[in-house]
Amino acid sequence: MQEEKPKQLLHLVFGGELSDLSAVEFKDLESLDIVGIFPDYASALAAWRGKAQQTVDNAAMRYFIVHMHRLLDPQN
Repeated sequence: MQEEKPKQLLHLVFGGELSDLSAVEFKDLESLDIVGIFPDYASALAAWRGKAQQTVDNAAMRYFIVHMHRLLDPQN
């Protein structure tokens, strides 16, 4: 019997300094911090929390989790 692998639900974690705190517009696109691509939400959330904690003193710095699996397969 073949063991079934869990479905990959890819998530991207990235961040950068916002130019305006009321909108999601980055001050400098070339300095975005691409943390990585993760195989599930739990590991992406752990990476997001770590980066958010490291930059807690900079109010303009924001990190985001993008659900890449939703972009790759929008019908599911």
